[in-house]
Amino acid sequence: MELRHLRYFVAVAEELHFTRAAARLHIGQPPLSQQIQALEGELGVQLFERNKRSVRLTVAGQLFLDDAQRILALSEQAAATARRAHRGEIGELRIGFTYSTPFTPLFAGVINRYRQLYPGVTLTLLETATRHQIVAIDQRGMDLGFIRPPEELIPDTISLTLLREDRLLAVLPVAHPLAARRQVAIRDLAGAPFVMYPRDAGTGLHPRLLRLCRDAGFEMHIAQEANEAPTIIGLVAAGCGISVLPTPFDSIRMEGVCYRPITDPAASTSLLLVRRRDDNSPLIEAFVRLAQEAALPT
Repeated sequence: MELRHLRYFVAVAEELHFTRAAARLHIGQPPLSQQIQALEGELGVQLFERNKRSVRLTVAGQLFLDDAQRILALSEQAAATARRAHRGEIGELRIGFTYSTPFTPLFAGVINRYRQLYPGVTLTLLETATRHQIVAIDQRGMDLGFIRPPEELIPDTISLTLLREDRLLAVLPVAHPLAARRQVAIRDLAGAPFVMYPRDAGTGLHPRLLRLCRDAGFEMHIAQEANEAPTIIGLVAAGCGISVLPTPFDSIRMEGVCYRPITDPAASTSLLLVRRRDDNSPLIEAFVRLAQEAALPT
């Protein structure tokens, strides 16, 4: 039994007239009668009582009509769902983001815009360090991610899209001598105790800053570690040391702390959108397109 047989049956059952049903279906009346007879033969039951003057549903036909209409409605719903999925209008996206990402207006703008345009898509947002995002996306445990440049080699299966560049800032206690300057260089931080993310946190900032310090001729001395940027800033305010963080974190205003731009050309970090190179689903393509539009200079 095929869906077309159900459509033929429903048309006749609703019209109770073979000629009108045939016209509605855009087929001839004899082929329609043959298809209904074939359906009754397959089911082994009579669906219609018919004579030269009238067509009526049998009891079996009445019950069969309810199920046939329900099946046809479900088939139409399934087709509509498939078309919406093909257009990227429904489904789920699992999106990772680093600790600094929510502080960038770009992130909030893209997420809000995507929700407005694709309300049928469920966005699952996961705060995860760069290294762990790359692994999860490579293993298909995540679809997209907002990351900072990692120090490790990126697998060939991974594709990166540059969204923006952020300068690095020195995070200083207001009583620190460098706080009197409008900007500082990496070499000015030599000898100071640092408050930083743990080395194994999976962020790209720790190894990047380590390299910047070595290029400036000194080793970074880490006096305190913390997993969250607000905690790092709070520890700076408490006099535990200084820190270096990307520009978006200067939106965290805390008494006793100031931010100073670092002038070294290499003292910057990128915000990147990461995905699997072979994953071109409509859901992902739509999100990437919105992120690229948001990254364009205005």
